[in-house]
Amino acid sequence: MKIITLQKNLKDSLAAVNHIAQKNTNLPILNNILFSIHNGVIKLISTNLEIGITSTVRGKIETEGDFTVDARLISEYVNLLDNDKVTLERVDSELVISCGSYSTKIKGLGAEEFPLIPVIERTEYIKINAEELKKALGRVLFSVSADESRLELSGVLFSISKDELLIAGTDSYRLSEKKIKIESTFSSDRKLIIPAKTLQELVRVISNEKQGENEGVLELFMYASDNQCLFLVGATELVSRLIDGQYPDYRQIIPARHECQATIVQEEVLRAVKAASLFSRTGVNDIVFNFSTKGNFAISAASGQAGEHVANLAAVITGKDTVITLNYRYVLDGLAAISGGSVIFEVIDDQTPCVIKDEADPGFVYIIMPIKK
Repeated sequence: MKIITLQKNLKDSLAAVNHIAQKNTNLPILNNILFSIHNGVIKLISTNLEIGITSTVRGKIETEGDFTVDARLISEYVNLLDNDKVTLERVDSELVISCGSYSTKIKGLGAEEFPLIPVIERTEYIKINAEELKKALGRVLFSVSADESRLELSGVLFSISKDELLIAGTDSYRLSEKKIKIESTFSSDRKLIIPAKTLQELVRVISNEKQGENEGVLELFMYASDNQCLFLVGATELVSRLIDGQYPDYRQIIPARHECQATIVQEEVLRAVKAASLFSRTGVNDIVFNFSTKGNFAISAASGQAGEHVANLAAVITGKDTVITLNYRYVLDGLAAISGGSVIFEVIDDQTPCVIKDEADPGFVYIIMPIKK
């Protein structure tokens, strides 16, 4: 194989694929990036057996072929080169790289042992604004369970209808749900559970592609088979397995009504929660929210070691007076997902979930289970 491309093109593609190549002592080939040059297309491919990423590189092909080299080594080396033409040629068991006054030989491995990336039929798909999906995932991923003993909860639910995508994540203590508009050619509604690690990688890929975009909206296409999904954004493709299982019917825990509703400036309540967190009990992380229909929103905490604290904030409160105890870490996560402006708290009593909403975005809902005393 022999190709000629620009350093920037090569650097961008390496940045897209090298992240999931990792130190794997059992299968060293997974530490490598595959250069696959066939049918007039230059592709860089990496995989960790659960996720596969492919990036297409613009360049001139002199000889087609395949070869793999260490992901970290070639990425760091190419980043040091001038933005000039780069020539890459396989010579026996080495990849010879030339750029300006720089020349190097990197030892590699043949492509025979490199795992195959699953091929997904590209008929039915959904089309999404990539930046909107990235923002939506940022509002959901923090709620996903890090414990893989319940495999379904380590993934994110994608519920696909004709013109809407509902994304949900939960660890059974709190739950995030976000709705965004899409275009879908799926013949029927679909429910997919996608690993959180896959979507974290997708967020990174979107960010990289966005940096390379000069103008226009960056669109993302998603395809799915029975056990795999494919995301196509810009010059990058990401393939992942799906989680096999039934996602919990979380809709039944979302309160259909509320006894008390409070609307308050997000920045003010965020600062008050951070202050109260300093006085919460270690390991419990409890702070108390006291909603008074007189327009007073009190956030307090007390511990035997630190002392006690209370902040009284002005808020628009309707319904009845209510007190509820919540985990401040969960509250901070939810408040950080609010885009700014005002946040809405909806509660029934101290035994049922607290609902947090973004006044500016009715498509986002965040739910926290209370700490029961």
